[in-house]
Amino acid sequence: MPASATDPQDLLNQLNTLVHQEPPAEQIYQAIVDAAKAFIPSCDHASLLIARGDTFWTAASTDEVAARIDALEVELRQGPCFDAIVDEPFQFDADLADGSPWPELTAQVLAETPVRGSIGYRLLVDEQKVGALNLHCDTAGRLTDQDAESGTILATFASSAVMTIAAREEAMGLSRALANSREIGKAIGLVMASHKITDQEAFELLRKTSQDMNVKVADLAAEVVRGQSVQFARTAKSSPVSEAGTGTGPRATPSKTPAVGRPRLPR
Repeated sequence: MPASATDPQDLLNQLNTLVHQEPPAEQIYQAIVDAAKAFIPSCDHASLLIARGDTFWTAASTDEVAARIDALEVELRQGPCFDAIVDEPFQFDADLADGSPWPELTAQVLAETPVRGSIGYRLLVDEQKVGALNLHCDTAGRLTDQDAESGTILATFASSAVMTIAAREEAMGLSRALANSREIGKAIGLVMASHKITDQEAFELLRKTSQDMNVKVADLAAEVVRGQSVQFARTAKSSPVSEAGTGTGPRATPSKTPAVGRPRLPR
């Protein structure tokens, strides 16, 4: 996304258009942090730290300085992404040398980076913290109260984008799970017919074979179905109906699919 526009509404319109184009999540996250520097000219570094349960990672950053501060937050478990505060949208420290709610983190930032002022926005969805948008300035006192207030608009958009991306990924995951379930169901039916066993025994056979081969059950099931489809196509092609109409023809070539190689069922 171009970062040349400085009008807040223009920036948000560009971001909104990008989100609805459904590009990779990384592209959206990067556009948000890039927009932060155009949105707030006093911002020298920006990053987006995402939280999913007990897992935290930097989804995007403008540079190594911002990424390093995120890493310190995660290492020390301090900062806007880790505190218990949900009723204050941001933490604003115009001059880190004057003190901060996170003294250990601040000391590390001052010692390791050129950053001297920061604004940390807590990203909330249904009062649940999903991350933090962190803006930093190399000059103490350069970030203003107006900057902090203006940034809440971008932080609100970031919260919405994180929620949208999470919902999209969940939907894709459910779709993949449904597709995998269908393949496993097909494979169980084929194994039941081939081995004359129950559905539970067929599933156990697939499960044990997947463990022996060190592959996922869903991947093994897909191979079983694919192998049976290939065998059926070959048989149909090479077995024409005889002149007497008996329907006899060459024997089908056995499937080479490794999934149905009759391993012993676990006892």
